[in-house]
Amino acid sequence: MTANHTPFRLPSFGPSTSRPRTRIFPSAATTRINGDVTTSTVSDVGLKPRNLSSVKNDNKNVEIEKVYVKTDDGIDEKSLAVERTTDEEDNARSENKEGAPIKNNNAEDETEVEREAWKLLQEALVTYCDTPVGTVAANDSSDEALNYDQVFIRDFIPSALAFLLKGETEIVKNFLLHTLQLQSWEKTVDCYSPGQGLMPASFKVKTMQVDEEKVEEVLDPDFGESAIGRVAPVDSGLWWIILLRAYGKLTGDYSLQERVDVQTGLQMILNLCLTDGFDMFPSLLVTDGSCMIDRRMGIHGHPLEIQALFYSALRSAREMVNVDDGSKNLVREINNRLSALSFHIREYYWLDMKKTNEIYRYKTEEYALDAANKFNIYPEQIPQWLMDWIPREGGYLIGNLQPAHMDFRFFMLGNLWSIVSSLGTPKQNKSILNLIEAKWDDLVGHMPLKICYPALESEEWRIITGSDPKNTPWSYHNGGSWPTLLWQFTLACIKMGKSELAEDAVALAEKRLPVDSWPEYYDTRTGRFIGKQARLYQTWTLAGFLASKMFLRNPETAAKLCWEEDLEILETCVCALSKSGRAKCSRDVAKSHILV
Repeated sequence: MTANHTPFRLPSFGPSTSRPRTRIFPSAATTRINGDVTTSTVSDVGLKPRNLSSVKNDNKNVEIEKVYVKTDDGIDEKSLAVERTTDEEDNARSENKEGAPIKNNNAEDETEVEREAWKLLQEALVTYCDTPVGTVAANDSSDEALNYDQVFIRDFIPSALAFLLKGETEIVKNFLLHTLQLQSWEKTVDCYSPGQGLMPASFKVKTMQVDEEKVEEVLDPDFGESAIGRVAPVDSGLWWIILLRAYGKLTGDYSLQERVDVQTGLQMILNLCLTDGFDMFPSLLVTDGSCMIDRRMGIHGHPLEIQALFYSALRSAREMVNVDDGSKNLVREINNRLSALSFHIREYYWLDMKKTNEIYRYKTEEYALDAANKFNIYPEQIPQWLMDWIPREGGYLIGNLQPAHMDFRFFMLGNLWSIVSSLGTPKQNKSILNLIEAKWDDLVGHMPLKICYPALESEEWRIITGSDPKNTPWSYHNGGSWPTLLWQFTLACIKMGKSELAEDAVALAEKRLPVDSWPEYYDTRTGRFIGKQARLYQTWTLAGFLASKMFLRNPETAAKLCWEEDLEILETCVCALSKSGRAKCSRDVAKSHILV
């Protein structure tokens, strides 16, 4: 591929005043995705209008746009309220909350590799009714599409950040609003429907023929009904909330967060996550395959990745939820959960040399409120690789914690987001980066970054993965190297004042990614080979690279997306033990080393 491309410029898409849009075709319908034209025909589809939300019009001009979504009964029509405010909103788009102009990345500063990546990102755009709404997962024409031609919520996040940092905000706003409208659609597996508020894993733009001459574009969401294992995407709603906050932080347009339909959707996601259950822990209980690792990999239970994203989403929501009589109970629940979750992760997930030695000397079968081994962890669970691997300086948050089970594997995404969101203490966050630096050959190697370390091998691989032929040792989710993690690593490094680590990792990737055609992941212990089933021109690979370069060029934009330590969260004890007289709160016992 040649790298001599003109700087990428996303076309401007102005607001439409004629929704719903109808296209007239002589026979079949066509739609353009990834630059390719596809054709499909569906006959005799009825339209049934539904009114799912109402929007107050307080001195604002509200336009009603129509969104068509495919359901089992045909095409569903939904009203999408779009607020068009006064000049103040337009001014807000070009200023941040403090009034400083947004500093866009200049094309003159871009390298040839970056210009190539922007061109490929442009080719990955998906349009709906002539408006960009996302990017496909991969644009590899040499392989079967499967579901890589869909717009995934988690995959679009680095693309969204790249567009926002470039100053192209409309596509991100469109994505947030259209995925919001998909939130309430019917979703069933074997006649069972999940709770309200679930966001789809992905969606695809399709065309359906309404009659002989009328054709409409429709959004076809997947809530897990078609996913491997039929698992609901727990992380989709969390990523949506995080992106909504990022949109406001990077554009200064906070009016989007304040819209009634956005507030409703935000609260629906939160209510779904905060629903009471049988669990005794503040962490979210999920099944295998409910996040980026979407295949069986032994992460069912309380995986760190979900907890870190959950914590980030709660902190985001804490900033965005409009506080009134209807939401004050929700705000109280958010604060309580943040307090309990931060303590739980910091106290029980943390692992370093000292903690490993404590577990090694654990007594078991303790029955007491003040037991040291609260989860009845057997010391024999400590793997030999860990005892030889854990550095004297450094530590990390383990992958999972359940009764009588600790997953000692190092999971990159969860640890990075614990740094970004301040889920870990400042000391723990520093130790995580120290460990990555000390174990650079294992966690970065020839291509950043390992999704988890170490890989499951031999009998362990057979039992835990079910002999998954895609997750063989040191491949894909089982110890593969994923360059899309670069942007999250860059955020963490900039926050902790270690930008040089991110620069080294980005430079390593910049040498190989364009030569290797931007693969999805790399195989082998050090990431030397392109993944055996990796798609080429993977969108979040190139978008993660672009976002990393722009963060390093303008570190102040990275700072806007990170959270600092919040003493209000840490000092709030939500348990009632001190009032009941049963026992002393464990928060007070551990406060000396948790609140640092």
